[in-house]
Amino acid sequence: MERSETEEAEILELYELHYADLILLSSINASSTSPGNLDKVETMTKTIMETLGPRGPGLLAITGVPNASKLRKEFLPLARELALLDHESRKRILKENSLGSDVPLKNPDRSVSSFAMQLKYAKATELIDRKPTSEADYLLHTEDNPQEVDHTMIACHNMKLKNIGSTFKELGFCMMELGLRLAQICDRAVGDYELEQSLLESCAAKGRLIHYHSSLDGLLLKENERSKRNGKRQANIRRGQEYIISKGQKQLEGSELNLSAHDANSCGIHSNLWQQWHYDYGIFTVLTAPFFLMPSCSLITKTGDPFSASCFEECPSPTGHTSLQIYDPNKNKVLMVKAPPESFIIQVGESADIISKGKLRSTLHSVYRPSKFENLSRETFVVFLQPAWNKTFSISDYPQTKSDDEPQFRQDKCTLSHEIQRIVPQLSSRLKDGMTFAEFSRETTKQYYGGSGLQSNR
Repeated sequence: MERSETEEAEILELYELHYADLILLSSINASSTSPGNLDKVETMTKTIMETLGPRGPGLLAITGVPNASKLRKEFLPLARELALLDHESRKRILKENSLGSDVPLKNPDRSVSSFAMQLKYAKATELIDRKPTSEADYLLHTEDNPQEVDHTMIACHNMKLKNIGSTFKELGFCMMELGLRLAQICDRAVGDYELEQSLLESCAAKGRLIHYHSSLDGLLLKENERSKRNGKRQANIRRGQEYIISKGQKQLEGSELNLSAHDANSCGIHSNLWQQWHYDYGIFTVLTAPFFLMPSCSLITKTGDPFSASCFEECPSPTGHTSLQIYDPNKNKVLMVKAPPESFIIQVGESADIISKGKLRSTLHSVYRPSKFENLSRETFVVFLQPAWNKTFSISDYPQTKSDDEPQFRQDKCTLSHEIQRIVPQLSSRLKDGMTFAEFSRETTKQYYGGSGLQSNR
């Protein structure tokens, strides 16, 4: 039975693997490990494989990663600032930091902005000296003067944005390590030792810093376009301030509302998405738990500028989950993913599914946008771990038939599963025996987005 508008969305609380245990499991040596530790290793490995396997959700959380909290807090909010910069300033910062983008950043109607960089495995061991004490020392000398602190924070923010590439690499290399260690654990369980080797042979991973826009962001982008033509910046500020005070305060006050069914139609289908349903086609996707930003009405009133970065504050997820949602074919339903706020999420891609011969299961997912919080934006950082482009896939010994390979969708046309089936091309239509990863990725992109691709106009 489909979920009605009065029913709560089902929450998936991810299996949490502590970083210390990830290190233990990935570096275990059976000949030099005590029997007690071996029992622990076997139990945790079994749980990991069940979580990532055909009967599990296909993703887990890594907790307790050193320095993760600090990096996340200073890096993720920069996604919004970079997304909303004027085009020439952003272009300069991207060039200075060797960053690119795979979305049309000149389009003011875009709902997502992303900034990408290739991360080399050969450089993943290089640690970046950030020297954080300089910022701390400055603040200690100005803490008694709020006005000076404000200027200091602005200067620090500007410096972080200018040097965004360094933090991008530092956090990206950390996340690559998590994926490599998980690959080692899965390789040992599968017995083929192909996942880690496939990652290393690729020589690089792709990092992507993503800002999911709020309605206010859309207003700002359009107003900036208009202000270029007529120079009416002050009018834009007044309009933005009125927008925030009239709508934003209600959103902040209503943050404890039950949002489980606000965006459901009569079939219980969530139609309000930041990102449409899809599979990732690499081996692993490593994500930071998202960072949510909401405008502060009190700060806006104080500064008089609703578009200032200093007027936006981190807030807990108003929905109680990450906004990442997966479709679980075992339960034939959508599950909202919940993870600790400072954790990393690792989910299985289609290449891992293929290479492991079905022992790992790729995760069908989307990003849900809570419409009752129009001024809420979402920031995250993602690293895609993929095999080499010339990696050849063999499916002749895949243990399931191709028809069994696909999620079992219900035929009732008034279901989310039917909608997903309509827009997500089946793996069997994109993958042929002997294909290289490059050929598979081209065919996948073509069927999702290119030409007559089912999501080309979404």
